[in-house]
Amino acid sequence: MAFKSLELLREFKAKLFASLIPRGVKPPKGFTREDFLRKDHVFLLERYFYFLEGEKMHGLPVMDKTEKTRDRQFVSRLTDYFVKTDTGRKRAHWIVPTPIFVDSDMNYAVQAADLCLYCINWGFRHKSWGDYGRNYETRDAIYNGLAPKLLPLQWHGSSSRRQETFPSHGIVLVTDPYEARPRPLKTGLSRMQEGKNRGGGNAPAALPLINFYNAYIRV
Repeated sequence: MAFKSLELLREFKAKLFASLIPRGVKPPKGFTREDFLRKDHVFLLERYFYFLEGEKMHGLPVMDKTEKTRDRQFVSRLTDYFVKTDTGRKRAHWIVPTPIFVDSDMNYAVQAADLCLYCINWGFRHKSWGDYGRNYETRDAIYNGLAPKLLPLQWHGSSSRRQETFPSHGIVLVTDPYEARPRPLKTGLSRMQEGKNRGGGNAPAALPLINFYNAYIRV
């Protein structure tokens, strides 16, 4: 079922976007910007925007329902980003700034996003991630079987920041979602493509709770 699902996504030219953060990362002491959209979400929206801009099409974020108070808090942060920041207002040209919420067990597209995230979590590692790529456990069945199916789905394109254009990719690791940083760690081909040996470790990388989950799949 999982193999067939990923094959169908490839067949219908789905594009995969995902942002990852290390498990257990917490805001620094004295952090006061709880109303700000976290950096991993901003990077995800950035990539989604450039994809939509290139396709000249609008995109609607679809999110998995969690707890209503948490969902409302996230929508508030998202609204502030799209309304109160110059970058957010620009992104809203192609991204519908109000997400819709669905129950994942009632929506096949969200289930497909969950499957992709599971494969990324347990099987996708990039050499530029350093210790985050080497020291996080993978599962052989995912690393060698399912994760390679994600490679044709990952978006590749260009992003620009501070009047500089650079290659950008759909899957990105953000090591600290609370700290300002000029740009995320470079991502691209997974370590499977680059023929690197898999490292050991004792914990999987964690994925943020939200469903652009932190993944967008466009079909």
